[in-house]
Amino acid sequence: MPHFDDQQDITIRPPSEEKMLTGASAGLVTCQICETLCHFHANNVHCPVCGAHLHVRNANSFSKSVAYLIAAYILYIPANLLPVMHIETIFGPEDDTIMSGVVLLFATGSWPLGLLVFFASVMVPLLKLFSMSFLLFTSWRGATSHALQRTQLFRIVETVGRWSMLDIYVVTVLVALVQFQSLASVFPGEGAFAFAAVVVLTMLSALNFDSRLIWDAIKKQ
Repeated sequence: MPHFDDQQDITIRPPSEEKMLTGASAGLVTCQICETLCHFHANNVHCPVCGAHLHVRNANSFSKSVAYLIAAYILYIPANLLPVMHIETIFGPEDDTIMSGVVLLFATGSWPLGLLVFFASVMVPLLKLFSMSFLLFTSWRGATSHALQRTQLFRIVETVGRWSMLDIYVVTVLVALVQFQSLASVFPGEGAFAFAAVVVLTMLSALNFDSRLIWDAIKKQ
């Protein structure tokens, strides 16, 4: 029968005190193209599945993401102030901004469509800008709290990006549908190009952001 010493001190260390083993420290890296887990030993290693170049961190990802985000903030103002659609009819020309289109939909009783346009074209781009700003700021400060939640927020920003192009889709469809040039002509306005640029820039900001930066501060503890 085994004998146990009553004086023996058995200490169980909690997981928070154990040294964290990361994929990079284990020589493993995930391919960002096909998401294959690969062995990483040198800077010239390529993915054995898709042939993409493997890297532990994207070079200058933080500065590129910040630059695209600043440009998106600058263009967000003219995107909402300038007309997104110019209409010429027998009654005269008319320019519509995003908000004037939403107000018109509310006034004509199409409030579900108005809410959809307002949410997809005004709130979603603004929430994306604020979310990316939050992620970049916390990564720059080296925040260690709620890393999982911040990563999930980043995945949401990546997923909903294309849905904020609703106004551009509407303008494109209207231009294609209006065939009676003698009665009406529809042209995209300056705001449509600015709005499309905001959407593309926020998508580029999210694309260039390396989400592994969120976890770097925890690894350094």
